[in-house]
Amino acid sequence: MRNQRIKGIVAVMAAVSLFAACGDDDEKKSDDGGGSGDTTAVECEETTSVKLQLQWVTQAQFAGYYAAVDKGYYEAQCLDVTILEGAVDIVPQTVLANGEADFAISWVPKALASREAGANIVNIAQVFQRSGTLQVSFKDAGITSPADFAGKKVGNWGFGNEFEVFAAMTQAGLDPANDVENVAQQFDMVGLLEGDIDAAEAMTYNEYAQVLEAINPETGELYTPDDFNVISYEEEGVGMLQDAIWADGSRLSDEGYRDTATKFVAASLQGWAYCGDNVAECAELVTAKGSQLGLGHQTWQMNEINKLIWPAADGVGFIQQAAWDRTAQLALETKNLEGSTVLTAAPDAESYTNDIVTAAHALLTALGVDINGADYAPIEVTPTEGGA
Repeated sequence: MRNQRIKGIVAVMAAVSLFAACGDDDEKKSDDGGGSGDTTAVECEETTSVKLQLQWVTQAQFAGYYAAVDKGYYEAQCLDVTILEGAVDIVPQTVLANGEADFAISWVPKALASREAGANIVNIAQVFQRSGTLQVSFKDAGITSPADFAGKKVGNWGFGNEFEVFAAMTQAGLDPANDVENVAQQFDMVGLLEGDIDAAEAMTYNEYAQVLEAINPETGELYTPDDFNVISYEEEGVGMLQDAIWADGSRLSDEGYRDTATKFVAASLQGWAYCGDNVAECAELVTAKGSQLGLGHQTWQMNEINKLIWPAADGVGFIQQAAWDRTAQLALETKNLEGSTVLTAAPDAESYTNDIVTAAHALLTALGVDINGADYAPIEVTPTEGGA
């Protein structure tokens, strides 16, 4: 994705004319080295303060937003963005619905469940185009498909992270409540490594790396992919849409909030474009911001996160109907351990909109940002002990 180049002063000026809240004082361009477009620093007539609620702690999963702060993309849109970390007991879409944040990052099925319960939230940009959820087991467990979960100890994190696990079981003809032993898994891979779990839930960008960063006591060397079987829920056809930018639906009718939302999405996606080109720098950025895991782990994570975003055929952040419908249908059909489904009715038409991201794409295209990443290619990352 190395073609995110500036398309000339005419395009830049065209984009600047769209920034309604900004003045037209002397401009200066920053050389961000990544080819992810121009940062036009101007004197703003007014700066809008924005709070973004993350769904977890600082890590490369959210690198695009940190990059947008660090590279001045939000500032160029006359936004002053404060990033709020998440935690186990923080539900980002609830924080948003309660008016304690202006935007939030959340997985789609979790947010739709909250919307069905009364939270007036709207998906305005689907950053992750693919699911990154896996189930990981040691080779000798013989688990190569969800059908093999029968009679096994299968880990999941709960808190709405288990939907794909149960969807895979259901598709394989298993009753999640009776045919497997469900194990409450911590947000790590200790249970798998110590033999308490036969198949552990993992993200491509996080927990899977943790097992590859661990020492195999039999060899004294790091584990390798050959030691494990990995089931991808995306490949199994039960992958659900994950990280998206959610807005306050009660405020979207306000012209000022919609303008802020467009600028926020544009700058955020520009940050993601930068991280698509600059894996090492973005990994270093989130590590410096206080990531609980080391630079080696964050480099792996940044590389894997990019695979979930790029390429983006319809433009980064665009909500694709087929993926949306699949997520909604799975949420309607998949039962939890009590026999209830994630959703009881199909999401209404107002649960998402592509209007904001389409307007953001216009800003980014004028700035010379490649919103598709058609020639994106991941880098090679070698796991390091403990993710150091």
